[in-house]
Amino acid sequence: MSSIAIRPVRIKADEKRFIKFQWVPYEGNPAWVPPLLMDRRKAIDRKSNPFYSHAAMEMFLAERDGVIVGRIAAIVNDNHIKEHNEKVGFFGFFECLDDRAVAGALFDAACAWLKSKGMDAVRGPASPSVNDEYGMLIDGFHLPPTVLMSYNPPYYPQLVEACGFTKIKDLYAYKVEEKKVFTDKLVRGAEIVRKRTGVTIRTIDWSNFDSEVKLIRDLYARGWERNWGEVPMTEDEFNYVAKDLKAIADPRVIIIAELKGKPVGFGLALPDLNQILIKNRNGYLLPALVRMMLFKRKINLVRIIILGVLPEYFSTGIGALLFYETGRRGVDSGYPTGEASWVLEDNVMMNRGAEMMQGEIWKRYRLYQRPL
Repeated sequence: MSSIAIRPVRIKADEKRFIKFQWVPYEGNPAWVPPLLMDRRKAIDRKSNPFYSHAAMEMFLAERDGVIVGRIAAIVNDNHIKEHNEKVGFFGFFECLDDRAVAGALFDAACAWLKSKGMDAVRGPASPSVNDEYGMLIDGFHLPPTVLMSYNPPYYPQLVEACGFTKIKDLYAYKVEEKKVFTDKLVRGAEIVRKRTGVTIRTIDWSNFDSEVKLIRDLYARGWERNWGEVPMTEDEFNYVAKDLKAIADPRVIIIAELKGKPVGFGLALPDLNQILIKNRNGYLLPALVRMMLFKRKINLVRIIILGVLPEYFSTGIGALLFYETGRRGVDSGYPTGEASWVLEDNVMMNRGAEMMQGEIWKRYRLYQRPL
């Protein structure tokens, strides 16, 4: 068998090869949603993406007989190390043919680079961080991913495990449906909370987008409960992401909870743009924009990304009211189905909230780790 050559990405031509290789393992897979090439370029742009102001990344390509057969990135996130006091590096952007030797060579290269940077373990996938595409799909391969969620072929978990990685945490994606959500108990409970607390729920003010983003960013920074492994975005990262999301967001399903005019919580949901992008097989922007103009109103699912209140309001029931209001406003806006994702397997509060909404786990993702 021909030998496998691993080389770091150093030139623009190799960056293009790195991006375009993603199309190879998914050929003929009807559930895969091709990313926009523009978005993939931004994700790995170490000059313009503010994530890389506190992170380093090395990308590798695997070749056999001059043909690209795999890719991977190794990432050191200084803010993760500071936040969690652990020397854990990450792998991300992993794509590979169904070949144990290729996968092994890629992981060996990524692990060697991370070890040279002083890391004690490697975790992933994170492409490139917890605030981006995160986790490897292990269940639900027949279902397309929702917006900003990851997807991979069914053989990836076996490749990763064969290369010495073991599970460290699972993530759930819950499906919630109009016909199941609005039980009498939930509706009564929402009204009780509303009357008892005096809380009001409003949608984001789109005409004051910048000030509303600052409000949400400040809310998030003021003691928002952190998930396991979570790293708060810097102000530059937050603004960078918000600018991108503005183009696809629906303000009717971005809500803010207030008590006597004081913001105490918020919920962020996004229309599932992947219902349009799944038809955009080449990844180019112009056809995607045309499809968005023609078919955006046909999107019938939202991804519920963030829901929560400040810690001092945990016991008020306002968090449950945000669940209810997101569901109600989603339905009223033409989205009868939602996906709450992702939720850590041991996040009791969020799992309980999803179950309260009669949610069904329909996809599972896994984070793997390997000592160095």
